[in-house]
Amino acid sequence: MTDPQESELAQLRARVVQLEAERRPRKHRARSFLAVLLVLLGCVLAPLSVVASWTADVIGDTDRYVKTVEPLASDADVQEAAAGRVTDAVMTHLDLPVLLSGVVPAERPRLEQALGKFGDSLESAVRSFVHDKAQAVIASDAFQNIWTEANRRVHSAVDKALTGNGGGAVHLDDDTVTLDLAPVVEQVKQRLVDSGMTVAAKIPEVHTNFTLVKSEDLGQVRRYFRLLQLAGSWLPVLAVVLAAAGILLAGRRRRALITAALGFAVATALLGIGLTVGRVIYLDALPAGVSQPAAGSVYDTLVRFLRRGVRVVVALGVVLALAAWLTGPGRRATFLRRLWTSCIRAVRGVADRAGLRTGPVGPFVRRYRTWIVWVLVGAVVVAYLLWSYPTGWVVVGLALALLFALAVVEFLATASSEDRDPATVP
Repeated sequence: MTDPQESELAQLRARVVQLEAERRPRKHRARSFLAVLLVLLGCVLAPLSVVASWTADVIGDTDRYVKTVEPLASDADVQEAAAGRVTDAVMTHLDLPVLLSGVVPAERPRLEQALGKFGDSLESAVRSFVHDKAQAVIASDAFQNIWTEANRRVHSAVDKALTGNGGGAVHLDDDTVTLDLAPVVEQVKQRLVDSGMTVAAKIPEVHTNFTLVKSEDLGQVRRYFRLLQLAGSWLPVLAVVLAAAGILLAGRRRRALITAALGFAVATALLGIGLTVGRVIYLDALPAGVSQPAAGSVYDTLVRFLRRGVRVVVALGVVLALAAWLTGPGRRATFLRRLWTSCIRAVRGVADRAGLRTGPVGPFVRRYRTWIVWVLVGAVVVAYLLWSYPTGWVVVGLALALLFALAVVEFLATASSEDRDPATVP
């Protein structure tokens, strides 16, 4: 081939390379943009998915809601606030001027002893006496049952307050969900009568409310909660599908997987921060008559499963990102894998010298190691999916269990000194 022909061919090749270079970036840029968009949408939906699952699971399920608020009956701040409400209700219906005049002479010494001879003030002595009886009732097992049954009845109001769903007129007024403590008042009245304050028997049936949820913004928030409740378990699936589609479209899928996993973790962690900030805002907006410690306990209890969901997603994101990075071709990841393999081989060598042999298990594991690894990974995924209510520690525990199982597989797959080629043995 002559020089002009070679020169022309070289020019044609250079032109083809140039055209390909101009064509590929456009195609790759479009795919990369779409991949980034899908992953970003998945990350945005991640915290919403956690809230949607919590809404459908806790707010939409009466049994789950009752189980959520059940610990509040034993909370010291809630008990103190409830005792204060009951005491105020009873004191409102006690006519102190006729309290002693209505007591028969035989009961007067008993009442004086109970009230401590009235102390500095009759009203303060009676209030203290009534408050002690209210605290005794609220600290009893009877209050636990009253609290559970009352919350079961009031659940429809909580559902209505947060989602706009559900009907009934059960304790929902002016964006406030309250709990009726009338059964507690009745028990306090009986204890007062048994202690010598027979005038308490004349107190009529008293209904006093204990605030569970109160916010002027409930009317604005409920429509968003309603949408999240309708989304239910489909929103988490949509978030994962969008992120998976973005990863498949990406040119560097491993990097996209790491980015998506960390994005899910960071976005959901922001939700956790928002819950903490929202708690402060919520408590600051409460009226002066509402107990701040009790309201804080109610808030923390209602969102505790939501916070647990946040920790689960954060743990999953970090574990998945770490796994994708460790199995990648990076220099540091390769070094860590070699260090891992070297440590297991060193242990295998010690076992060889101690006379420990794997028998036919070793060759079998070496032959089917890839399949065994995938079966172990699948078993961990299935275990997580079948776990009723996993926590962040469950995610970490499953990851560590998988890591231990992989170490055992590597140990069994490492050839012993008897299995190696004699020419390769030093």
